[in-house]
Amino acid sequence: MNDLSEQFSIRDVIGDYLTTIGERNDRIVVVNADLMGSCRTRSFNEKFPDRSFNVGIAEQYMISLAAGLSHEGFITYAFSMAPFISMRACEQVRDDVAYADAKVRLIGSYAGVSGGISGATHWSIEDVGIMTSIPNITVIELSDPVQAKRVLDKSINQEGPMYIRSSVEKVPNLYDEDSYHVEIGKASYINWGKCDGAFICSGITVKYAVEAAKRIQYKYGKKIGIIDMFTIKPIDKEAVLAAADTGAIVCAQDHNIYGGLGSQVAMVLAENGNGVKFRNIGIPDKFVAMAHATYLYHQFGYDTDGLERAMLQLLR
Repeated sequence: MNDLSEQFSIRDVIGDYLTTIGERNDRIVVVNADLMGSCRTRSFNEKFPDRSFNVGIAEQYMISLAAGLSHEGFITYAFSMAPFISMRACEQVRDDVAYADAKVRLIGSYAGVSGGISGATHWSIEDVGIMTSIPNITVIELSDPVQAKRVLDKSINQEGPMYIRSSVEKVPNLYDEDSYHVEIGKASYINWGKCDGAFICSGITVKYAVEAAKRIQYKYGKKIGIIDMFTIKPIDKEAVLAAADTGAIVCAQDHNIYGGLGSQVAMVLAENGNGVKFRNIGIPDKFVAMAHATYLYHQFGYDTDGLERAMLQLLR
């Protein structure tokens, strides 16, 4: 396991690496809605000004333009805050991108409540539920910088639309740069083997699950595996069933408890008739006062303390 004390911003990694892959492929273009700073696309704009389009504060138009560019043979990356892509431009995402099965990559930052004191208008607590309910869209949530690069590599040749969400909170390198491999639709396993329970997580909650598993191993001698379900749609059913074999699943995501990763996992378990101890942890189904993200993670129970507590309750 890598050093978890060194933390990185995934949006910085995406912005920098997109410039790198843009050098390799001249069909890559970037569209943004006046958020080059927040979404870290400024370096791509400076390097490739003829392949970078700022439409101003007009997210609906941004999505329609992205779809049009894809029809001209470009691989289009459209950047904005996740709530603006998933809600303000929802109709354009569905009709212009998904219905046309366009090769557009929707990159949404500020996933969950990572926007912190920006408040509910800038929180993205419904986006996974929205995007997974629209046909043709592959839905991904990034948990670490290495994974972000590998997913961007895959996105070049992936057919159809993709929605890629990420937190603005910093995360460690969970995976090794030289050996980590991703396959869209297949989960990544951490600390796997003969386990007494399993965390199924995505995004920011993966690092907390890793820390919680370490604590439980040290204090109680119980081995807890972590499944990083970075592809939420299509979900890796085999990974869910492997977690069920441990007898205890704690599912966590920085998203409303309805419509997110936990709902997807529960559906797989129910359809396969699996009886397993199960907890779905996320944002409660209500609006709460603005606060810093780490405070909210603790309040909602999906930081290290909360995940440790939830798993121990199931193991009892």
